[in-house]
Amino acid sequence: MIHQYKLNGYNIVIDVNSGSVHSVDDVAYDIIALVDQSVPRTEISDRIMAKYPDVTEEDVAETLEDIDHLTEEKLLFSEDPFEEVAGTLKMKQSVLKAICLHVAHGCNMDCRYCFAGKGDYNNKKGIMSLEVGKRALDFLVENSGSRKHLEVDFFGGEPLLNWDVCKELVRYGRELEKTHDKIFNFTLTTNGVLIDDDVIDFTNREMGNVVLSLDGRRSTHDRMRHSKDGQGTYDMIVENFKRLAKARGDRQYYVRGTYTAYNKDFAADVIHMADLGLTETSIEPVVSDPDVDYALHEEDLPQLFNEYEKLAVEMLKREKEGDPFTFYHYTVDLEGGPCIYKRVAGCGVGTEYLAVTPTGDLYPCHQFVGDDDFKVGDIWNGITETQIIDEFRNRNNVYTKDECRKCFARLYCSGGCCANNYHSNGDINKVYKFGCELHRKRIECAIMMKVAEEDMKQEKAEASK
Repeated sequence: MIHQYKLNGYNIVIDVNSGSVHSVDDVAYDIIALVDQSVPRTEISDRIMAKYPDVTEEDVAETLEDIDHLTEEKLLFSEDPFEEVAGTLKMKQSVLKAICLHVAHGCNMDCRYCFAGKGDYNNKKGIMSLEVGKRALDFLVENSGSRKHLEVDFFGGEPLLNWDVCKELVRYGRELEKTHDKIFNFTLTTNGVLIDDDVIDFTNREMGNVVLSLDGRRSTHDRMRHSKDGQGTYDMIVENFKRLAKARGDRQYYVRGTYTAYNKDFAADVIHMADLGLTETSIEPVVSDPDVDYALHEEDLPQLFNEYEKLAVEMLKREKEGDPFTFYHYTVDLEGGPCIYKRVAGCGVGTEYLAVTPTGDLYPCHQFVGDDDFKVGDIWNGITETQIIDEFRNRNNVYTKDECRKCFARLYCSGGCCANNYHSNGDINKVYKFGCELHRKRIECAIMMKVAEEDMKQEKAEASK
């Protein structure tokens, strides 16, 4: 399978199964398309010479030889070596490596689009006790097998409402590291209202990552992210975020926003974040009831595609000027990247990853918390609803969904988000088509940027001679 597209002046051909990317001229682009359509070679010559009067039969023959060579090298039109082993690869996810620790089911904000029901997960308010938190870390260690590196995300609601317990759990985790030969990587996800010097100092010492919730421009952010009394929260948090980001130095953080029907020009919001000095950026489309006023719809796709392209071009411009910033969805690694089992097996929801509520209940991930149909057990008795876990383990990979089998982006997105699938279709295995369309566009933009960056490197090398 190949995928061809034109973007920002580049003609790009992706060999889906090998991951090879080719940037070609117009003639080669058209010839590859004709080969993919199984057009006879004599007819290819006739068609190409009719379209390009300056191209000779010898030119076409030479290009076809190059295509044949790339095919022999399994860099073009390569076969899929992964489908037969997909099930085996998925089984590697049977050992727990990460938990999302819901230390607070409650929030000091009142965001309109909140998937967690304003932070309390369908009226299931609660603050996690230190005892429950410690047992959750013990449960992670006990079920992690030989994995050395473990991940814990302090989540909510708003986790800073229970900050003292978060700090004590980090200290407890450091003790477990010594006695069980493990390494914990802690992450904090916060709306920023309660960030102070203590939060900044502690996270910089102990947290591998910090996720900051900001939707972009003040008008964008304040439309959807309110305080409990209905006021906008941009001015409450933006200086806190800037101080934290500056203090982190080379430690990981990123700003995560949501775009809706009210900011379909979301590239401006990402650029605004970068201009604030928040250079590690991300923004996601809202997933919502289609009837709400802020919902995104299929007819919005052309404008959203244009915004992703606009963002990619602006990022390349700033990179060339020495003022780069990062956008989460454009950080593809064409040489290394995720290992193939991760690409094929997809998200570890329910297998490698579980969410823990303030009372110790277990769910496949944070986006299923509050839905009793997806409660799989608790941290004292373990997994009791094994049939739910089996559903995630046995059916959730890129070869169990017909749409994924035919998609060029399957080894980049790894089958998408089960929660988005479920909340849009009522089935974890039925893809969220709107999200797929956006993800394909993001992959096209990301790969185009890699091609452009290679051009920039070559230009610099030539200039330095």
